[in-house]
Amino acid sequence: MSAPIVSVAEPIEALEPSKISCRNTAALALAVVRDGVITGEGPTTRGRVHFSRELDADDADWCARILTASAVEHQPVSRAEAEALFEINDAAAERSDDGRFDDLLAKAVVHHAASASGLPVPPRTVALSPETAIESWAPTQAVGVDTEVLEWIASQMRGKRRSNRTLMTLVATIIGVATLPMVQLPNVFDIGM
Repeated sequence: MSAPIVSVAEPIEALEPSKISCRNTAALALAVVRDGVITGEGPTTRGRVHFSRELDADDADWCARILTASAVEHQPVSRAEAEALFEINDAAAERSDDGRFDDLLAKAVVHHAASASGLPVPPRTVALSPETAIESWAPTQAVGVDTEVLEWIASQMRGKRRSNRTLMTLVATIIGVATLPMVQLPNVFDIGM
């Protein structure tokens, strides 16, 4: 997931939602956003002041536009896309996005977890919208949620300096606790509170 889809010299249009053709190109476009967050340079930061290791509202908007591109709107969020979002989260030491990225990260990861477990999920434009409450579509019961997916989420969150309270709460209380054997609970809760 470390190779960006475009070089810094290529135009910003290469990241536009109309250029996203599948979930793989969406994941690669998210890697470009990650690179811009890390360096403060690149196509996603062009024309504005952007400091390295800062995630701002424009970065969160880039992620939302990429994830809701028409080519992927009716497909579940892939693991590669979710991993790219976790990488962006890890790269951002400073935040000035008013919580938009944390909301998007939680919704995208739960969208992936539910769909990977065979549960129905709404289109991305509904599920990932800031106006849609995650509780309105996320699984409300642990029945059917894949334990391996929950373990993957816990491993992504374990030991991180910045935790996502919404995602942690959903995994631990709404979909996670009842699906995991009691022996595995310490591994879920050891996620960097």
